[in-house]
Amino acid sequence: MHASFSVVPVSRVIVIGGGAAGFFGAITCAEHGIKDVLILEKGPEVLDKVRISGGGRCNVMHACFDPSALIESYPRGRKSLLGPFHRWQASDTLDWFQSHGVNLKTEEDGRMFPVTDDSRTIIDCLTTAANSAGVRWQTRCKIRGVRPRTPEGFLVETATGQIIEAAILLIATGGIRSGAARKPLTDLGHRFDPPVPSLFTFQIRDERLAGLQGVSVQKSSVRAGDLRSDGPVLVTHRGLSGPGILKLSALGARELAKREYKFELRIDWTAGKSPEAFVTMIQEERRIHGARKVMTRSPLEQFPRRLWERLCLASGVTDATSWSNLTRTQERDLTAQLRDGRFQVEGKSLNKDEFVTCGGVRLQDVNLRTMESRTVPNLYFAGEVLNIDGITGGYNFQSAWTTGRIAGEAIAEACGALTKPGPESFDG
Repeated sequence: MHASFSVVPVSRVIVIGGGAAGFFGAITCAEHGIKDVLILEKGPEVLDKVRISGGGRCNVMHACFDPSALIESYPRGRKSLLGPFHRWQASDTLDWFQSHGVNLKTEEDGRMFPVTDDSRTIIDCLTTAANSAGVRWQTRCKIRGVRPRTPEGFLVETATGQIIEAAILLIATGGIRSGAARKPLTDLGHRFDPPVPSLFTFQIRDERLAGLQGVSVQKSSVRAGDLRSDGPVLVTHRGLSGPGILKLSALGARELAKREYKFELRIDWTAGKSPEAFVTMIQEERRIHGARKVMTRSPLEQFPRRLWERLCLASGVTDATSWSNLTRTQERDLTAQLRDGRFQVEGKSLNKDEFVTCGGVRLQDVNLRTMESRTVPNLYFAGEVLNIDGITGGYNFQSAWTTGRIAGEAIAEACGALTKPGPESFDG
């Protein structure tokens, strides 16, 4: 920190991080009457993750309106989120966006998007709400350091040498992969669990998948050791992705990191058909379509033909093999390929739409009724900087809306008590 600085009014609330949680916390604080709320964002634009999420459509939330069910989608923070979700849950998020002019739609898998299918709709909503409430923000504003100010408040120094005084600080930097994101925490002596990637795809080199990028199986089960998840699996040019893979990566974030992302992946492509049901299906094909070539089409409903052909080849089935002359060995191997296909994962790739990390501020050090630090007064947290992360499907945004809202309300109350507000600080 520099030795000299210009004093900025102490009623200011500083939000470090211009993402979903930071904006929602700032808007909430300002809409509750606290003026002079400033967001500092290190990047060239605010709400960048909102812009790219869901392939540019923005998966705002998930249509799960029971807090007890909702918490099951969070590998980290599950039990701790029950109370916060009772205070601000998915139905509250839906109502908030609708009251601010944004209609959402629910897709078959429960994900909710703006009806425009354009993330700009959500960005415009949040920036308009922030502007209307008097929130300001600065971009390209990297934080060089933070320190408490005696007797209360904080001094925030930017990379340009600007020093800003704040009565209350909300840290919403997102995942703490970078040293810059961890800097405010280390400066303030706050404990955190080290970050590792949470949502990522699997790198696999295998002839069964080569050249099949874009092929997907909608109902699959995937396993890695004791970890298991269900959902669509998508073949990419590097391996496998899709909700089933991303969910498994979240559930096993730390365990898979310990394995250095080298492990055996086992896939049931049959949507969980029992061995008995699978045998019956093969027998029916023999009886009804005995003369048909096995590789012509899969008896599994809506199974991609190109993947079926690869699995057949891996089972010793040829172009000439018909269902009537399918050998017991071929049948056994084909059953194994479909119900227990084994692939060697050789690494990971971050999911381009969701950059999520496991790790962050330890929840035992945070009052989850207010999101205030238990060790540093007037310091609050929201979003992924906390050791909370969900599976893919809108859950990480929901935790951002919830923790941002709770923090914003608590900050408004605390800031009002600090400044003893009159007409200048409250709308009414």
